[in-house]
Amino acid sequence: MRVVLAEDSVLLREGLAGLLERFGHTVAAAVGDAPALVAAVEEHGPDVVVTDVRMPPGFTDEGLRAALTLRRARPGLPVLILSQYVQQAYVEEIMGPGVGYLLKDRIGHVAEFADALERVAAGGTVIDPEVVRQLLARRRDPLQRLTPREREVLALVAEGRSNAAVARALVVTEAAVAKHIAAILAKLDLPPAPDDHRRVLAVLAYLKG
Repeated sequence: MRVVLAEDSVLLREGLAGLLERFGHTVAAAVGDAPALVAAVEEHGPDVVVTDVRMPPGFTDEGLRAALTLRRARPGLPVLILSQYVQQAYVEEIMGPGVGYLLKDRIGHVAEFADALERVAAGGTVIDPEVVRQLLARRRDPLQRLTPREREVLALVAEGRSNAAVARALVVTEAAVAKHIAAILAKLDLPPAPDDHRRVLAVLAYLKG
């Protein structure tokens, strides 16, 4: 895949570029700020964008806002967002098919990072479990309607996992997972949908509500 990479730390940027090339991808551009990211995407038309959240000049959420701008201009452009912390502003707005949000600690798990990139490029949704935990923590009261097991299932669904993947993680049958999901959607007043990505969007819509 052709990748445009945005990261203000030179060492991390070079390391990520080398890692991406190690997995057979082409780094079309590696830049250090949000305006350069937007320009690089316009110039190279990459298959996927990997961007940090905090970049010059303000080191707040420039990378995330640039990703939003790019997604609006190019609907469906796959974007994998990397951050040292959970930046809650704009996260719910940008999340959807073809978007991933990983904490930078996850990059140390090379296979997980590579898998996340490929899933996002293929239109999947990947959310770091810690990001899910913090987003869910913002709305504790409605979640009290769920059983502990249903909360576990909800967190895994929000990560973009299929019924089979949830079943493997919890060591239960797929039928049991399907029942849990139906109960979750009913308790949260969310319409059930068979598509994994739509289920993630439903969870995020609930969080925004």
